[in-house]
Amino acid sequence: MTRNQTPAPDPGSSPRPRIALTTYLQDAKWGVWDARAAVLPAAYLEAVVAAGGTPLLLPPIGTDTSVLDLVDGLIVVGGADVDPGNYDAEPHPSTRSQPARDEHDIALTLAALEKGVPLFAICRGAQILNVALGGNLIQHVPDVLPEANYQPASGVYGEVQFGTRPGSIIAEHLGERASAPVYHHQILDRVAEGLCVTAYAADGTIEAVESTQGSWALGVQFHPEQNRSDVRLFEGFIEAARRYRDGEPCAERVDPTTEFKPTETSWA
Repeated sequence: MTRNQTPAPDPGSSPRPRIALTTYLQDAKWGVWDARAAVLPAAYLEAVVAAGGTPLLLPPIGTDTSVLDLVDGLIVVGGADVDPGNYDAEPHPSTRSQPARDEHDIALTLAALEKGVPLFAICRGAQILNVALGGNLIQHVPDVLPEANYQPASGVYGEVQFGTRPGSIIAEHLGERASAPVYHHQILDRVAEGLCVTAYAADGTIEAVESTQGSWALGVQFHPEQNRSDVRLFEGFIEAARRYRDGEPCAERVDPTTEFKPTETSWA
């Protein structure tokens, strides 16, 4: 084997789970070109690979939900604001949406839930999950939480600390309390039926929701892909994808009747 060759896979090893990720479709530059392109920040891809998965990209064009029959898990990634028309609201002056991408992401999200494909929804993805199932959003955090610092500066991630619901997916992988990079100006408001809040920041911001029925489905308001040293949530998701692929039963869903309040996340 030469220096640049990749070692042949072990015939006895299990294939890496195939993970579909949604992408952006917008103007981009590469080499001498400046044109519309399907793009995705590499941090998502690196996290999937580090956790043991093989990434496959789904651009928001030519949407075909049957592609989920070919993969073992779906990640709905961050990005532009969800169009408020999806939850019957007028747009806030600060809202910047991409309706075609919303249609793509909502269709894939609902299909994943219906098919039982493990779903990891990140930032905008968590908002898409909530809206797809009938929930709504607060369009501009400073209007309701002026002291919040979830978008410190353009292109600069903040940090959020949060407490988790006992017995939830997020608690299983991150423990009772955790912190993560964050960058958003919209948050979940009314939580859709079929979802359960499983993490709160101390100010009451919903930081995670999970499905109360069906397959492994986790939505997080923060950006776990930006913490290169902590891929625990991605590892949990990849393991769920492996179990789904192998026809193994998924873990029991979180009990939404257990008491869980934002005040329990106090860091004092």
